[in-house]
Amino acid sequence: MPIPIFNSVASWFLKQRINQIELFIKYPHEVQNELLHQLLDTAKDTHYGSNYGFEGMNNYDIFKNNVPLTTYEEFEPYIERCRRKEHNIFWPNEIKWFAKSSGTTNAKSKFIPVSEESLQDCHYKSSKDLLCIYLNNNEDSELFLGKNLRLGGSKNIYEDNGTYFGDLSAILIENMPLWAEFSSTPSNKTSLMSEWEHKIEAIIEECIIENVTSLAGVPSWMLVLLNNVLEKTGKQHLLEIWENLEVYFHGGISFTPYADQYHKLIPKGDFRYYETYNASEGFFAIQDTNNSKELLLMLDYGIFYEFIPMNTFGTPNQITIPLEQVTLNTNYAIVITTNAGLWRYIIGDTVRFTSLSPYRIKITGRTKHYINTFGEELIIENTEEALKSVCKKLQCEIIDYTVAPVFMEGKNKGAHEWIIEFRTIPENIKEFTDHLDKRLMELNSDYEAKRYKNITLNQPKIHTAQPKLFYNWLKKHNKLGGQHKIPRLSNSRTYLEELLELNKITVL
Repeated sequence: MPIPIFNSVASWFLKQRINQIELFIKYPHEVQNELLHQLLDTAKDTHYGSNYGFEGMNNYDIFKNNVPLTTYEEFEPYIERCRRKEHNIFWPNEIKWFAKSSGTTNAKSKFIPVSEESLQDCHYKSSKDLLCIYLNNNEDSELFLGKNLRLGGSKNIYEDNGTYFGDLSAILIENMPLWAEFSSTPSNKTSLMSEWEHKIEAIIEECIIENVTSLAGVPSWMLVLLNNVLEKTGKQHLLEIWENLEVYFHGGISFTPYADQYHKLIPKGDFRYYETYNASEGFFAIQDTNNSKELLLMLDYGIFYEFIPMNTFGTPNQITIPLEQVTLNTNYAIVITTNAGLWRYIIGDTVRFTSLSPYRIKITGRTKHYINTFGEELIIENTEEALKSVCKKLQCEIIDYTVAPVFMEGKNKGAHEWIIEFRTIPENIKEFTDHLDKRLMELNSDYEAKRYKNITLNQPKIHTAQPKLFYNWLKKHNKLGGQHKIPRLSNSRTYLEELLELNKITVL
């Protein structure tokens, strides 16, 4: 089939899904309640379903009152039984695939079950929906006249006792439908290379000869790849290599700190950026309009949602509510029940709703990745917005950062200690610190209260990182590529102390 015809046919096929998306937008609560009933009915005869009485559960309140909330650590024994080839533990159909995730707050690896249902009805369905929404919003798109440059994880698939595990991206590539492989670069073989630095070289060799029309990957690692592409080709910007580049589909971490750098790499006024929200546990939300910072919560992917208001999270007064009870501008921890057999599973992410009709969200951080040592409740959304504002004002750029508390000791007050790796260093770090502190106070009233007259918190302390510090830390811990990252906010000083120590060493 000639490529222009393929572009038209593929666009037509993908856009047929719009009617179904409009259906769950119109009837969100009905779709979610029906989904919960389907999940309970499907798993009623499993070991987990029998233990908690899934049969006969006919409303949300019964489900909430009888099935416990779980974390990975609590659910792990069931997963391990499943990995040992025991059947019908928490999902009736055999689960052969497990997405290995190191977890950013625990060195121990996590093995997230990926059922055939979640592969087809969540992960692959979401990929098609992303294209469907984008094409519906951009009738003039010529996306399929070229290829998508994808940058996934860097681990092969491994077998253990007849089951398979690896990065989620590796699992998706291993099971990828032909249409997706046909329209992507690099090849599956290159995409699954384990050694990151050799993989980057191989990707560049393959992709610079292609007509790349779109990019997909985590902003931090994609930036590494794209800068290497420019270095290899000697070009000033990406449009000199791929003149038909029209969109970047990104997710995994906040895009905010990297936005200005991408605008320089791709100097095109109508270039589009589309954000997604996914994890090993499932695919949750997609930006559904051009030039938006809000994500449409996808309600028919086999995932039933619940939410915990963060002002109750982890307290004796903790409450859990369904989608129909959420309110605007409240920070929530997400709880999911999925078609891979995760039941009332706390994934560790926090969001707030920006719209209730349709349900749109913004990612605000992690339940464990915030700083509340002194009652300041500083979240990633605050730090990202503050850094963006200050970098624009002072004409500097950052690559990465992490923040930890300086604990009170004797008469010494607390503070926040930062280590920041800059691409373009501000002329005056003291001025940068003053502006950052001021902007954080404007964004967060709790932080402002603790900083008032230095009663509880002193001004932040900022260290400038040597070049490639964060890259070298990840390399040292065998975490290059994919969605690996150092937590940006932590109530512990573990990551900060390691980075400060590594910062003393000459970086080669």
